[in-house]
Amino acid sequence: MGFVVTETNREAVATAVQRVAGMLQRSDQLDKVEQYRRREARKKASVEARLKAAIQSQLDGVRTGLTQLHNALVDVKDIQSSLADVSKDWRQSINTIENLKDVKDAVVQHSQLASAVENLKNIFSVPEIVNETQLLIEQAELLQAHRKLMDLECSRDDLMYEQYRMDSKNTSDMNLIRIYFEDVQALSDELAKQLWMVLQRSMVTVRRDPTMLVSVVRIIEREEKIDRRMLDRKKQTGFIPPGRPKQWKDKMFKVLEGTVSTRIEGTQSVTREVDKMWLVRLLEITRKYVLDDLIVVKNLMVQCFPPHYNTFRRFFCLYHNAVSARVKELTSEDLEANEIVSLLTWVLNTYKSTEMMGHPELCAECDVNELEPLLPQDVVDELLICLFSCCSSLFKEQVLRLCLKQMNSFLIRYKEEAVAYKEEHLRDRQLPQCYVQYMIAIINNCQTFKESINSLKRKYSQSSEPTMSDAAIEKTLNEVAKEGCQFLLDEVFLDLEHHLNELLTRKWLTGSHAVDTICVTVEDYFNDFNKIKKPFNQEMTSEAHRRVVMEYIKAVMQKRITFKNADERREGADRMIKEADQFKFLFRKLAGGEDTDRLCDAIAAIAEVFKLTDPTLLYLEVTTLVSKYPDIREEHILALLAVRGDASREMRQMIIETLSQNKMSYTGVTQPIFKDITVPTISMTSVTSMATAKLLK
Repeated sequence: MGFVVTETNREAVATAVQRVAGMLQRSDQLDKVEQYRRREARKKASVEARLKAAIQSQLDGVRTGLTQLHNALVDVKDIQSSLADVSKDWRQSINTIENLKDVKDAVVQHSQLASAVENLKNIFSVPEIVNETQLLIEQAELLQAHRKLMDLECSRDDLMYEQYRMDSKNTSDMNLIRIYFEDVQALSDELAKQLWMVLQRSMVTVRRDPTMLVSVVRIIEREEKIDRRMLDRKKQTGFIPPGRPKQWKDKMFKVLEGTVSTRIEGTQSVTREVDKMWLVRLLEITRKYVLDDLIVVKNLMVQCFPPHYNTFRRFFCLYHNAVSARVKELTSEDLEANEIVSLLTWVLNTYKSTEMMGHPELCAECDVNELEPLLPQDVVDELLICLFSCCSSLFKEQVLRLCLKQMNSFLIRYKEEAVAYKEEHLRDRQLPQCYVQYMIAIINNCQTFKESINSLKRKYSQSSEPTMSDAAIEKTLNEVAKEGCQFLLDEVFLDLEHHLNELLTRKWLTGSHAVDTICVTVEDYFNDFNKIKKPFNQEMTSEAHRRVVMEYIKAVMQKRITFKNADERREGADRMIKEADQFKFLFRKLAGGEDTDRLCDAIAAIAEVFKLTDPTLLYLEVTTLVSKYPDIREEHILALLAVRGDASREMRQMIIETLSQNKMSYTGVTQPIFKDITVPTISMTSVTSMATAKLLK
C-alpha cells in the first residue's frame, strides 16, 4: 500500500514539474508566478471541496442504509412474534371448528325443512291440481294446463333434489316421492299427445285457429328452456329429474315431417284398374297439395313460429323430401310406357316450374335451383331405357316430336339469354370475364344442337318427313349463331372505332398507322374465332371482310378530307391501293387462301378515280367504276368527286347526267357493296352558311 502511495506521489510531482515547466518557458512569464500560484491554489481548493462533498454523500448513504437495516430487523422480529401468536390461535381453533359440525348439520336440515314447508301447500294439493290440469287438457286450454303442470313438476323436482342432496343413496324415500307424483308424468304425456295432434292438423289449424298453433309452439319453447336448465344443473350436481330432457322440440319436427309424408302418401285415391289415368291424376293432386300447402306455410304458418326456426325453408325441404320419396316408390312399380312419360315429364319439367316449386310466391323465399333432383340420374336413365325398349315405334315417334317441341321452347329461351348476356357486357366491357370465349361456346352449341337433333331423328324416327318443330328449330339455331357472330364482330369493331375514324383524314394522309393497327387487331381476334365451328366461322370471316371494306368506303363517303392538289391525290391514292393490298393479304390468310379480292378491289377502284391526273378523263374512270360496281349511286359519285377536289360543277353535272342516261341495271349477281353505304347529307343550315361565306368572299 505504501508503495502505491509513494508511486502516486512521484507521478503527481512529475506531472506538476511538467506543468510548471510549461508555464515558465519564457522569461516574461516569471512576472506571473504569483498569479499562477493563486490560480493553482484555487483549483486545489475546488478539487478538495468536491472530494469532501463526495465522501460526505457516501457517508450519508451508508448511514441511511444502516438505519433501514436496523428497522427491518425490528420488523422481522415483530412478524416472527405475530406468526407465533397466529399458530397458537389456529391450534386452539381446531377443536372449536370440530365442535360446530352439529351446527352445520342443523343448518342443512333447517334448509330442507324450510323448502318442505314452502312446498307443503302444493304437496297436499297435488291430487287437486292434477284433476284441474286434466280438465284443462280436455278443454284444450293448453297454456293454462301447461302452467299447472310446470308447478307440479317444480314441486316434485325440488323435493327430489333436496332428498338427493341430503342422502343420494336413499332410494326408498326417492321412490316414495316419485310414486306420490306419478300422475304428473301421465299428465305430461297426455299434454304431449294433445300437442302432437294439433301439429298433425297444423295445415287446418293455422287457417281456423292460428292461436292454438302459437300456444303449442310457446309450450314447446318453455320446455326447451327447462331442459337446458336441468341439463346445466346435472353438470354441477349430478341430479336430473325423471323424464328430463323431454326434447319436445325435436319431437315436434319429427311430427311435422310425418305429417307432410302422410299428406303426400295419401294423395292416391284410385288405381290403374279403376282409372287408366290414375298416375296423371295422382301427380296433379300432389302438385296442387304441395303448392297450396307451401303458400299457406308462407302466408300463415311462418308467423306462428320463431324466426330462428327458418320455418318456410324447413317445410320447403320437408315437402321436397316427401315428394322425392313418393316418386321413388312410384318408379318401383310396374309402370306402363305412357305412365313413365307422364312421370318423367312431371319430375323433370313440372316439379320445378312456376306451376309448383318455382311458383312466383315461393321464389322469393327459396331458390328452386338449390333443390336436389327428385330422382337420381341413374334412375332417370333406367326409366328412359325401359321406355324405349318396350315402346312401339309410333310411341317413340310421339316422344321424339314432344322432345323436339320442348327443344324449340328451350332454344327460344337460349336466344333471349344470349342477348341478355351481350347487353350485360355492353354495360361494362370488362365484365363478365371470358365474354368472347363464352360467346364462341354459345355459337358452337348451335351446331352441336343440330348434330344432336339429327342423331336423335336418325335413331328414333321412322319417318323422313320433317316435323313441325324442325323449321322453327333450324331458324332459331341459325338466328342465335348469326347474332352471336354479330355480337363478336361488334366487339371487334368497338376496339377498331378510334382507328377507323382516322381513315381518309389529314392525319391519315401524313402517315397514320391506323390500317396496320386494324389488321393486327382483326387477326388477333380471329385467332380466337378459329375455334368457331363451320359454317359459322366462314360466314364470320366473310362478314368481317365486308364490314372492314364498307367502313373504309364509308370513311371516303364522309368526305373527311378534300385533296388540295395532284400530289395529294396521288399520295392518297397510293396509300389506298397499298392498304387495299394489306386487307387482301389479311383476309386471304383468314379465309384459308380463298379468293377475297373483289371487295378490296373496290378500294383500289376508288383510288384510281383519285389518282387520275387528267380531269377530262374523269367520266371514263367513273364509268369503269360503275360498270364494276353497278350498285353505286349518284350521291356516291358526287362524294368521290368532292374528295378529289378539282372537279368543277359543270363537270360533276355532266358526269351525273351522262351516267343517268346510260344507267346500268343491277342484276344482283354479284354481292352489292355500295348499296348499304349512306352519304351524309348537308343540312340547310350548312348550305346557307356556305353560301354566305362565298358571298362574303
